[in-house]
Amino acid sequence: MSSTIFSRLALATLGLGTLAAATAFGPPGQKGVGINLANIDHSVNPCDDFYHYANGNWLKSNPVPASETRWGAFNELADRNIAVEKNILVKAAANARTTKPGSNEQKVGDFYAAAMDSAAIEAAGLKYLQPRLNQIAGLKNLGDIQKYMADPKSYGTGWYSFGVSQDSKNSTQYAVRMGQGGLGLGDRDYYLKDDGRSKAIRAAYKAYMTSVFQLLGDAPSLAATNADAVLALETKMAQASRGRVDLRDRIKNYNKVSVAQAVKDYPNLDLPLVLKESGLGSAQDLIIGQPEYLAAANTLMANTPIADQQQYFRWHLVEGVTSALPKAYGDASFRFQQVLTGAKQQQPRWKRALRATDGALGEAFGQLYVDQAFSPAAKAKAKEMVENLRRAYAERIMATDWMSPATKKEAIEKLNAFAVKIGYPDKWKDYSKLKITRESALQNLFATAEWRTEDNLKKFGKPIDRGEWGMTPPTVNAYYNSSMNEIVFPAGILQPPFYDPKADDAVNYGGIGAVIGHEMTHGFDDQGRRSDAKGNLRDWWTKEDNEKFTAKADMVGKQYDAFSPLDSVHVNGKLTMGENLADIGGLTIAYQAFQKTAEAKGGQKIDGFTPNQRFFLGFAQIWRGNQRPEALRQQIQTDPHSPGQYRTNGPLMNMPEFYEAFGCKDGNKMVRATQDRSRIW
Repeated sequence: MSSTIFSRLALATLGLGTLAAATAFGPPGQKGVGINLANIDHSVNPCDDFYHYANGNWLKSNPVPASETRWGAFNELADRNIAVEKNILVKAAANARTTKPGSNEQKVGDFYAAAMDSAAIEAAGLKYLQPRLNQIAGLKNLGDIQKYMADPKSYGTGWYSFGVSQDSKNSTQYAVRMGQGGLGLGDRDYYLKDDGRSKAIRAAYKAYMTSVFQLLGDAPSLAATNADAVLALETKMAQASRGRVDLRDRIKNYNKVSVAQAVKDYPNLDLPLVLKESGLGSAQDLIIGQPEYLAAANTLMANTPIADQQQYFRWHLVEGVTSALPKAYGDASFRFQQVLTGAKQQQPRWKRALRATDGALGEAFGQLYVDQAFSPAAKAKAKEMVENLRRAYAERIMATDWMSPATKKEAIEKLNAFAVKIGYPDKWKDYSKLKITRESALQNLFATAEWRTEDNLKKFGKPIDRGEWGMTPPTVNAYYNSSMNEIVFPAGILQPPFYDPKADDAVNYGGIGAVIGHEMTHGFDDQGRRSDAKGNLRDWWTKEDNEKFTAKADMVGKQYDAFSPLDSVHVNGKLTMGENLADIGGLTIAYQAFQKTAEAKGGQKIDGFTPNQRFFLGFAQIWRGNQRPEALRQQIQTDPHSPGQYRTNGPLMNMPEFYEAFGCKDGNKMVRATQDRSRIW
């Protein structure tokens, strides 16, 4: 399980992608760097709505750009990173023909150049896709379907998820995992709910599929029939799928069975063939995430007409690579995205190509990025902050009045065992077997997909690679990985406004300090706490401590359930539980660490604000952002993170230190009654 500071809504191809949340920061070298005073709306009482007090003027003057679905600090920082990345890619593309063949520079340059060559993509048409379409057209029976799905080189097979990852109960070994998957809409509720928005999304999805089938040569009536068949099949899959709240439960989603038992339980999946073709024939066990879904898939695969399954495969083959096909395919995809997210304008091709390059060749590209954008000094300073927060966390754990000594001992052991990764990997991925050319953007996508699959499958039976990263260096995000018991901060997020060596400590601790604390707290949130210091899924809590933690967490869930960003739309406190706990804990730990600095002890004001006030302003500024209503509704339904205004106000409403900093009194909207406050650490 990996928990992040926010969810990226980016497609893995050249498709549309957005990040989340925003801020401005002062000119380098000037007094008050890190906080732009012009962003503060003094007409708002900070004790009634701190988010709009800290960010109100910025929100009014920064509408969402036409090519985005949300706009905020993450986007602004990502755009600054992208400016550096674009220069790298343009240069690499220009030099790729003269660069050493097979080098990272050649691959990065040719991948980007091919993605940018819209004329070549138009001229190629379906040339590079047709062999795969022909293969699907040749499927005649269940045996053919099984062989197609078992081939690791098949693209867009859907039906279920399959791959290799750490065994959650034995973190020293890799395991083969299977579970639900295969839904084009991503979330089961879009298929099952009958509200107006869900119906509109299904209609747009069907229209998207119909358009694609027509582009592939189907007559209009046949295209519509084929779209209906895919939607009907995916709806049956959705009915058997677990919802997002249930998917968060790590215990319920860990079901280890022998291969022999799985073969007996799901005979129509032909697991022996799947394992053999994947090079996993020696596997003795499988970890099944959702057994009831695989049981349904087993039945559906045998009972769904072959012709309908062919349409399902055609659709998922094409849908995943529309960006590397002629413009009409990308336009059809964007029309659907407009309904789903409210996007007004497609992002420029260079930006989509850049994100695709990062997604396909992240560490090859990342090596070029960190050479320009991340210094050893910045890495050392970030490491120092992490250790400051680790010490503060230990103090908070030991000071808790509700946790027993036995549980505290295990918690401290886990905290001390956190592995810390900052900036970029110590050992980069080896792309030597991946062939990238300028000939075809589509072929490059297929090649990287095959390379990524092989890279994953070959882990089985080998020692755990503890140096591996789950994000690329330019990424504006961070994460905690429970099986590795590690916290990871890519170079991309270690930039202003999150971290600025020119800013005062208050701003840095309120920014990157809160991010660091957030990821640390994921190790102790409602799901992360279920793993021990070694990353194993093990209950190390006493019964009494378990009950006390659950009661405190349930209070947080109810708090966030009450937040409503739009009429009739409420935050889902259970879906967002882990992230909300991480936000509250992270800010608490960052504040405690900040109190140890000379600046906090000195109490000197900057621009009229005390150090503690600047700490909270620094925290609020990283979450400011505007968002289209459609994208906000999508976030509420699918994203485990709460909207930015509640990521700001929610934690602060539980912090007496905030009340004191801004002179808030009982009766102010930001002040919860003592019995209604919940803070675990």
